[in-house]
Amino acid sequence: MKNRSIACIDLFCGAGGLTHGLIAEGLDVVAGIDVDDACRHPFETNNASRFIKANVEQVSSKRINALFGDAEIRVLAGCAPCQPFSTYAQRYDVVGSPRWALLKHFGRLIKDTRPELITMENVPSVTKHAVFDEFVEALEDSGYNVHREVIDSSRFGLPQRRRRMVLLASLLGPIGLIPSTHERPVTVRSAIGRLPPITQGGTYAKDQLHAASKLSDLNLERIRASRPGGTWRDWPKHLVAECHRRETGHTYPGVYGRMVWDEPAPTLTTQFYGFGNGRFGHPEQDRGISLREGAVLQGFPDSYSFLPHGAPIQFKALGRMIGNAVPVVLGRVIGQSISAHLDFEAEQPTRITTGAVADVALKSLVA
Repeated sequence: MKNRSIACIDLFCGAGGLTHGLIAEGLDVVAGIDVDDACRHPFETNNASRFIKANVEQVSSKRINALFGDAEIRVLAGCAPCQPFSTYAQRYDVVGSPRWALLKHFGRLIKDTRPELITMENVPSVTKHAVFDEFVEALEDSGYNVHREVIDSSRFGLPQRRRRMVLLASLLGPIGLIPSTHERPVTVRSAIGRLPPITQGGTYAKDQLHAASKLSDLNLERIRASRPGGTWRDWPKHLVAECHRRETGHTYPGVYGRMVWDEPAPTLTTQFYGFGNGRFGHPEQDRGISLREGAVLQGFPDSYSFLPHGAPIQFKALGRMIGNAVPVVLGRVIGQSISAHLDFEAEQPTRITTGAVADVALKSLVA
């Protein structure tokens, strides 16, 4: 990598989790693009990169090529928000649905700019959709070596059992993810056990993001009756919600649960700050986890700034920003995998020359 110029563009960059991981591994991220201007502060404040507010559907290949400049190796990342590809969304899946537009526009930009390397991250269930299969098949038919793998992020050091599909594609040769790095997962205790205690509805004076949402009187009684790893089935009967008393509600034991100190956290959602939204109760304090604790469990450094100092805390907006982020740890894994791939290909004299690799036709990507 030392003698080659590399430029990465992070589509759907959000708060910058992927970018932060790529930069940590020595890759130059020249720009992040996202439709949400609230992401500008965290992206630019924490990363030496430019934020562009734009809808990817309206971004032109000319603009992407201008951002890439004359870099020898160009990396295009397209980690779109996962909601359209979730298990819940599958029941509404239709190939022609507008919800697939983001993936198709990612394909359009690949077709028109022909980057040497491509990466995307999403929920595992994305692989069950016909549109995704068509996307991968088009890449392969057009000369890309494609690797896709569903991983448990805790095997790479994320203190969270977050299963994700990671795709890497290269015009330069075969590519794959690095092997898992952790036989033993990083635990909740190791990640957030050092953070100062706060109360429900409270905020730590030295870090405005270390704030916990306020609990109702009923939910405060419920969390006091909860044990780490337990369920609402452990509660006195009068605390159990009416919906859970019905036969159809018995299959949802994970809500209103506490995390376990010496295990990884469960997969964080965009509503991780709410005690009743999953197993998001603090292991011992009578509250849901704070926004900062959620960010740390997503791999962000303790000092990562998500909003200007003194700006009002909006749990819904910040929860969405943090929960939707590509974990920084996973960004580093992708960065290490790209670096290893480029180092290997550099040793193959007939494989890698300049950024103008091959005249690859990707017409079927956006057919």
